[in-house]
Amino acid sequence: MVDEVDIAATWEGLTSDARSQLVDVRTRAEWTYVGIPDLGPIGKRAVLVEWQTFPDQSVDARFVERLAGELKALGVQLDDDLYFICRSGSRSLAAARAMAEAGFRSCHNVLCGFEGPLDDLRHRGALTGWKASGLPWLQG
Repeated sequence: MVDEVDIAATWEGLTSDARSQLVDVRTRAEWTYVGIPDLGPIGKRAVLVEWQTFPDQSVDARFVERLAGELKALGVQLDDDLYFICRSGSRSLAAARAMAEAGFRSCHNVLCGFEGPLDDLRHRGALTGWKASGLPWLQG
């Protein structure tokens, strides 16, 4: 089972639980050109594993294997909180469900993601999401 949490609950979980992890499932292009969450202030780093590959946007058939390997290297246990983030919350929900099916028991989808929905000018990052909430992030 995967629940959905807002940005404030995500930040609280990441700061209050040393074992919790943020998993960013966007593409390399997004990490490079849009930015990534900066967890340095809380002594962590986001785990970056693409759910879909750029530019064709096909789902990576080895996503679960790749992420499980990254998490194992970090010492993550099956009960540790994993917060999944993408641009707006859709890909991260699919990725969180895949990891829950693989046995990870505390998967959370971050509502509104890194950039949130489009505003009236068709721009992201101003209404809701990680960036609009004023949380730390780095430009790639």
